[in-house]
Amino acid sequence: MPQRFDAHVGRYDEDLQRGLSVSGESRDYFARGRIDHLARCLGALGFGVDSLLDFGCGDGASVPLLRSALGARRAIGTDVSQPSLDLARSRHPGPGVDFVADSALPACDALDLVYSNGTFHHIAPPERIGVLRRIHAWLRPGGCFALFENNPWNPGTRLVMSRIPFDRDAVVISAREARRVVRAAGFDVLRCDFLFVFPRALRALRSLEARLAALPLGAQYMLLTRR
Repeated sequence: MPQRFDAHVGRYDEDLQRGLSVSGESRDYFARGRIDHLARCLGALGFGVDSLLDFGCGDGASVPLLRSALGARRAIGTDVSQPSLDLARSRHPGPGVDFVADSALPACDALDLVYSNGTFHHIAPPERIGVLRRIHAWLRPGGCFALFENNPWNPGTRLVMSRIPFDRDAVVISAREARRVVRAAGFDVLRCDFLFVFPRALRALRSLEARLAALPLGAQYMLLTRR
C-alpha cells in the first residue's frame, strides 16, 4: 500500500478531483462537511478534544481543519507513505503539529480522538481488526474514534471511486461490517450517520440531509465510537 500512494503524491489532488468532479464539489467541501459534522456530534456529547490523531492523513490537509474545529492543543498526522508525510510537514508546519509514520507511534493510551477518513478501504480485510486494536491502544479510556468511510450502497460513491486511480482496486467496507469489526476490536458504537446525500446539482435539498442521516443513502458514513 505505501508504494501505491507514493506514486500519487505529486498529483493526489488532481487524481482525487477526477472522481469528485462527478458530485460537482471539491475535496475541501467534503473535508469540511465531515469535520463540521464530527464537531457537532462531539459537542452534543460534551466531549472535549485536547489531543487528536489523523490516521491515514495523506498530505495532512485535514489536520489543521480538525485542530481548528475541535480546539485541540496537539494534533498528529500519521500515514504509511513517507513522501506524503514529507509533503504534509512542508505544507502544515507549526507548534503542536507533528507528522509521523504510524509504525513509529507507540501504544500511548493518551489521545482523546482518532479520526480516519477513507483509509480502511485500502487495508486488506484480514488486517483491519489488528489496525483497529492499535488505534484502540492509542486512545485514552473513554477516548473516541471517528471512522469515515465510503458507502458502498451508494451508486454515486461507486462511480466516484472508479474514476480515482488509487481507489479502483479498493475493498469497500459497509457500515454494517464496520460496526462488526470496531466492536470486535473493543470499541462501543455511539452512532452511525450517513452524509452527503445530494450532489451540487441538487444542493437546494441539502437542508434535508440531517433528517436522512440514519438512512444508508449518503456517499459516506461516520461511525463514532468510544474506547
